[in-house]
Amino acid sequence: MSKAFTKESEAADEDDGDGPSLPALPAGTRNYMTPGGYARLRAEFMQLIDVERPKMVETVSWAAKNGDRSENGDYLYGKKRLREIDRRLRFLTKRLDIAEVVDPSAHHGSEQVFFGATVTYANARGDEKTITIKGIDESDSLAGEVSWISPIARTLLKARVGDELNLVTPVGVEKIEVVDVHYPAPGPEA
Repeated sequence: MSKAFTKESEAADEDDGDGPSLPALPAGTRNYMTPGGYARLRAEFMQLIDVERPKMVETVSWAAKNGDRSENGDYLYGKKRLREIDRRLRFLTKRLDIAEVVDPSAHHGSEQVFFGATVTYANARGDEKTITIKGIDESDSLAGEVSWISPIARTLLKARVGDELNLVTPVGVEKIEVVDVHYPAPGPEA
């Protein structure tokens, strides 16, 4: 196998991972994050670069010394895992470089919805739902967190308690009312 072919296939593998599985930022927008979200991404970056990658390089190096690389599972898996780690490191580097850390506690006591707010809203039937507006790289829908670019967050941003809003959903427009807005209390260093 020629070296050029190997390089080309590795480049193709790297492009495949940056597809729709990664959340995309809208063009010209900032990558807002809470301090906790930034710290988690930074910790993941440091774990990959300081622990996982060196361990995998050591494994690949050891496996390469064992002879025939075409049938060496440790070598093949290690090379694949290294590509995955490098891809994730590139992604994290890009996202952390453009991150704009916003502390939601700065709005503590406010009744207006901004980034980082925990908002309770009710629909026309009176069903209440609570969400927290977070960054695109840190939101977890299972934990009631939505990214600030989601339709519900865009509808709620800048609204105040008592405001009635029109939320556009796949089944039509739904009327919602902002019931409560809460922000974390400022920390001791604030």
